Amino acid sequence: MIQFRFAALAFAAFSATMLLGADPAQACSNRGQLDDMYCDENRDLVADLPTDQRRWKNPSVLVFAYTPVEDPAVYENIFKPFTEYLGKCTSKRVVYFPVQSNSAEIEAMRSGRLHVAGFSTGPTGFAVNMAGAIPFAAKGTAQQVRGYHLAFVVKADSPYQKLADLKGKKVAHTAPSSNSGNLAPRVLFPEQGLVPDTDYKPLMSGGHDKTVLGVVAGDYDGGPVASDVLERMIVRGTVKQEQIRVIYKSQVFPTSSFAYAHDLHPDLAKKLVQCFYDFRFTPEMTKEFNGDDRFFPITYQKDWAAVRKVAEETGTPFNKAAYEREAAREAEAARKKAEEAAKPKQ
Repeated sequence: MIQFRFAALAFAAFSATMLLGADPAQACSNRGQLDDMYCDENRDLVADLPTDQRRWKNPSVLVFAYTPVEDPAVYENIFKPFTEYLGKCTSKRVVYFPVQSNSAEIEAMRSGRLHVAGFSTGPTGFAVNMAGAIPFAAKGTAQQVRGYHLAFVVKADSPYQKLADLKGKKVAHTAPSSNSGNLAPRVLFPEQGLVPDTDYKPLMSGGHDKTVLGVVAGDYDGGPVASDVLERMIVRGTVKQEQIRVIYKSQVFPTSSFAYAHDLHPDLAKKLVQCFYDFRFTPEMTKEFNGDDRFFPITYQKDWAAVRKVAEETGTPFNKAAYEREAAREAEAARKKAEEAAKPKQ
């Protein structure tokens, strides 16, 4: 029930903050797809720093979160060396916030309760437009930012060899706002002979790891997931390489972004960004993140262009209406999951 209440409260809080509207003290000539709370005068597609300095935030405690692409508890431990470093680097106490859904994470930043966070690829667009997030880094190496593929997984001993073989089968998508788990398949699969919502009805698993585990367990015949999540699950031993097969891989997409809230005091934002860029992953983090050893500089305007294109082509741009639908779906999915968990065991 906790996850359902969290998702429902996040949706209710988001709907309530929508009513507040823009700051009347800040005239704005350009917003693009940003919510009315934000402005983009320099047209770099992200929210500007508020013109009223009284709105700049310099909290004594920094709240950090990472996308709930897998079990939040797993990442709290993985990021512990970094959050400890970040506290020393900024001279502030850093608290890890284990979010349970994409909408809850976005609402936390929008409401001012979350200061810096990692957002998965698809929800990054909603975080930018609905929560004023400023993406500035992604995991990578000295040479490049980390990318990932949409990987379609099936059980190793299944008869499926190509996407068209999945017509009429049980295919899991992860979540409505997920790039690799839902949006990109709608653009890429038709040219492979498999049309979502026509050849099969997507079943929302609730996460990339849940799709993989569901395929292994036989709950689903297959499903699209982020290749980096799949690789981490294999490295950790959560799933064995020989249990699954990948029958399709897409072009490379950017992995999760790291972003700070647009209204942080500029001195704090500058310090925060530099702390990220200076940090080098521990050996354990490098192993967990497929060889990445640092945070690589990115911008939303340049590095998320392909993701925005997919969103536009699927008719799900990162705007207010699409986000409200996503938040409502997450709340409903959490409600059904809570009801299922509460049923007496047979």
